[in-house]
Amino acid sequence: MKLQMLLVEDDAGIREVIEDYFSSRKSIPGAGTKQEEDEITVISAGDGEEGLALIAEGGFDIVILDIMLPGMDGFSLCRKLRKDSAVPVIFLTARGQEEDRLKGYLLGCDDYVVKPFSLAVLYARVRALVKRAKGMVLENVMELGGVRLLPDRRIAYAGEEELALTPKEFALLRYLLENRGRTISRERILISVWGYDFEGSDRVVDNHIRKLRKKLGKYGKQIKTVIKKGYRMDGE
Repeated sequence: MKLQMLLVEDDAGIREVIEDYFSSRKSIPGAGTKQEEDEITVISAGDGEEGLALIAEGGFDIVILDIMLPGMDGFSLCRKLRKDSAVPVIFLTARGQEEDRLKGYLLGCDDYVVKPFSLAVLYARVRALVKRAKGMVLENVMELGGVRLLPDRRIAYAGEEELALTPKEFALLRYLLENRGRTISRERILISVWGYDFEGSDRVVDNHIRKLRKKLGKYGKQIKTVIKKGYRMDGE
């Protein structure tokens, strides 16, 4: 498999180790079976601004981001990247607290690797994510009454029409589909989609539900309001 990887990491030593390992690796070590050969090109950046400039040039199959970067941190960079790109993202960081993991996933990262880490495991995760993104493995599909979600590629359809959803709208739709047929309170939706540290009102849920229904068109009626309890998504 041939791929190009962007590594955004401010520690020069870690950058060099990853670059050397990935550039020289031809297959997954210890796999026990014959593996296809890999040709991996690693492009590196030492801070968030440099990483963002490289991302704007395009052409990457996967991005590995450190969180604690000088200037623009990894969370901010991921947020900007997700505005117009579905490239797989792995956070590589010393921050392993649950709230950091949740924030990363809510921003749209695909995996989270905590330092110190195994190069072999990181390599295997990179290959798995790229193969999934390239459609080389069976794709995960979530579907209900004309609404179809491809979570690995962050694509959603209403009937045959592809939807232009914001990251939060996509995360909200995914959460509703994951809990199809169940009534979910506004508080639970807020925690699951916006995170534990969100300081706004739960009315933000109502606003996003309204926008999501509008974008779903005739399929928006599948999102039911359960008075004094929350919301439920059912098929037609």
